[in-house]
Amino acid sequence: MVLNLEPRLSRRAVLLAAGGLLAGCSARQPEPGGARLRLATGPAGAVYRRIGGSLAEHITEQVPGTTVTTVPSGASTDNIRMLRAGEVQLGLTSLDALITTDGRAPEGLSAVCRLYDSHLHLVVMADSAIGEFGDLEGKRVSLGARDSGTEFTSLRVLRLARVRADGRYLSQAASAAALRDGEIDAMFSLTGVPTPAITDLAQRHRIRLIPLDEQAGALFTAFPGPYAPARVPATAYAGIPATRTVAVPNVLLARNDLPDDLVYAITDTIFTHTGTITSAGRDDTGPAPEDVPEAWQINVRTGIATASIPLHPGAAAWFRARKH
Repeated sequence: MVLNLEPRLSRRAVLLAAGGLLAGCSARQPEPGGARLRLATGPAGAVYRRIGGSLAEHITEQVPGTTVTTVPSGASTDNIRMLRAGEVQLGLTSLDALITTDGRAPEGLSAVCRLYDSHLHLVVMADSAIGEFGDLEGKRVSLGARDSGTEFTSLRVLRLARVRADGRYLSQAASAAALRDGEIDAMFSLTGVPTPAITDLAQRHRIRLIPLDEQAGALFTAFPGPYAPARVPATAYAGIPATRTVAVPNVLLARNDLPDDLVYAITDTIFTHTGTITSAGRDDTGPAPEDVPEAWQINVRTGIATASIPLHPGAAAWFRARKH
């Protein structure tokens, strides 16, 4: 990837300047004296809500004059829509939902960085008759919330396998509750490991994960780039052995009209405060869980790996400065 980078700025100058720079943003205008940003996260029970709250909290604390609030959403596809409409300035998304059919990012958007990888879960109760992917034929299956990364990827998997399920559109928390109560037969969840909704379900009830190694191979062949074979480790959920699946990277997106210096400062905050970002954040819906283990995956080496999605010039300048 060839990057057109602005001249290197000192971290001190960037952080001091960032608070007053949002004049170019076509979304909500900042209040006098500071930049007010909105970060689109995800639905109840999702890692996006947890990690988004922590990111917002740390950016607010570390970038002078900048306040970031979180916006709950359906997740990936919904976040892309809100970003393009100017309703938010930052947002989380899975890489596969972001890459268009011609391999480009949606117009007006670019990446701040790659954060962590999500794993596709297919969850059933322990006594379910579903033993393999093909058994989903005709079954009641939650495909995730509308406009979520879970919906996007699970529909791809079902279409590639030519399996016709009775799809339901539920958030992760609602999916876990419906599975527990027998209202659905299985649930998909594309999320970090572990994810709160599945963790809570596994602590109270016996569940199983259906292996998705064949589906991982089919996705990799049909859509090269955003997919990789992976495992949900045996340590992730109580009583669940290691399970083969597919992983999808998650990225933090920004509108292209955010000032370069501001995005530089945001990028600096993410990679110099990774250790504290793993601590709980708070989003607009209340307290987050006690920690954000997915944040331990955040590192400079993988942070720049956003496939065909270009980095925002401010983020690109930060990564280039790290090489000197």
